[in-house]
Amino acid sequence: MNATQERKPVVTRFAPSPTGYLHIGGARTALFNWLFARHHGGTYLLRIEDTDRARSTDAAIDAILDGLDWLGLGSDQPPVYQFSRAARHAEVAHQMLAGGHAYKCFATPEELAELREQQRAAKQPMRYDGRWRDRDPAEGGDRPFVIRLKAPREGETVIEDAVQGRVVVKNAELDDMILLRSDGTPTYMLAVVVDDHDMGVTHVIRGDDHLNNAFRQLGIIKAMGWDEPVYAHIPLIHGADGAKLSKRHGAMGVDAYRDELGMLPEAVCNYLLRLGWGHGDEEIVSRERAIELFDLAGVGRSPSRFDLKKLENLNGHYIREADDARLAALVAPRVAALMGRDLSADDTALLARAMPGLKPRAKTLHEIADGSLFLFAQRPLVPDDKAMALLDANGIDLLVASAKALEPLEDWNEAAIEERIRGVAETAEIGLGKVAQPLRAALTGRTTSPGIFDVLTLLGKDEVLARLKDATALGVHG
Repeated sequence: MNATQERKPVVTRFAPSPTGYLHIGGARTALFNWLFARHHGGTYLLRIEDTDRARSTDAAIDAILDGLDWLGLGSDQPPVYQFSRAARHAEVAHQMLAGGHAYKCFATPEELAELREQQRAAKQPMRYDGRWRDRDPAEGGDRPFVIRLKAPREGETVIEDAVQGRVVVKNAELDDMILLRSDGTPTYMLAVVVDDHDMGVTHVIRGDDHLNNAFRQLGIIKAMGWDEPVYAHIPLIHGADGAKLSKRHGAMGVDAYRDELGMLPEAVCNYLLRLGWGHGDEEIVSRERAIELFDLAGVGRSPSRFDLKKLENLNGHYIREADDARLAALVAPRVAALMGRDLSADDTALLARAMPGLKPRAKTLHEIADGSLFLFAQRPLVPDDKAMALLDANGIDLLVASAKALEPLEDWNEAAIEERIRGVAETAEIGLGKVAQPLRAALTGRTTSPGIFDVLTLLGKDEVLARLKDATALGVHG
């Protein structure tokens, strides 16, 4: 970092292309930019790189903004839309042309295709040969032309990358890239550099698939006499098997982690933070702690491996830590979808009361929703096969005894309920679990549920007695 950059307030940016959802790798890039800015008291910006008009869509923009908001990574300022700045990009290209740092190229598509074929046949690198670099543009007449960068041909370009270290490329390997197309529209490479400069970006933190671009983009920066940003190129994310991340590994949109997998945003952010960055052995890192600790020195150079099981385990931790009312609000729509009806305010309140029993074993919001269905089930319940097996003659006898013990209770509270059910076990001279098993089957229709006393308390006396009666009849007729 040079002296100028040390004096400047830190400005980072996340610059997605709106051609699809916000993928998990993009979300990690946004997180690293956001954390670096926060750690240094700087500014985090968002730029929508929508210059590909054929593929950019409003739906994709909305999905990106929605995903960032869900993760708590919204921009500090309104987003910049790259396409709207095309005139500014063209202005810089013409400034470079006037300053001798760019030139007009009148090569036709057919000539360039022939050049590529010759290079392919000779097994040479396919790059533009600079045929118009030193020619008089008057020779082109009124033919269409592009504006190309007059890149240096001697020496080398060096990047002191904050993640990759010192990276050197011979200038002879860099071609005179197009800045402005023949229709006057700017290329992506030009637009990125101009936007970063105009937005005051001091640190370009992005995937290492852009590292080669940095050497070419520096040609524009140096030609314009602009300050060079600090580059930090982050290794990409691979699947658990080491292969390039694909949908089978979990390469879905951020919205799918929320909607389809039932993840909490703090779990996703914590997991993404630990994909390629670390501080000692800390695995659980809160947002506040991440801001305190995050710096580029902690980012590794090797690709990270995405493991959905690890994310699920981490999500389970955050579910256990989450506020019960918040979880109930998140789970309620999922329960409603499973049941095919909306939940009332009373239903949601019941969900919140049930959370201490529902969330300890759950790894996703879907698991909580599924585990809570017994609360809203319509009588008579239809037990699954495993539960039905517990409603044998012995199980039915225990249900009858439990109903008789519970019916006189006027104060329906967990302590009183537990005392009565333990009495049933003692009278039958069996362990409490032997009574709990048929009770759970009768009251939830399953063999797994929250603690049996939680179940009894939450359902209420009338519903408990009614379900026990149903199950007794079911056992008799079964």
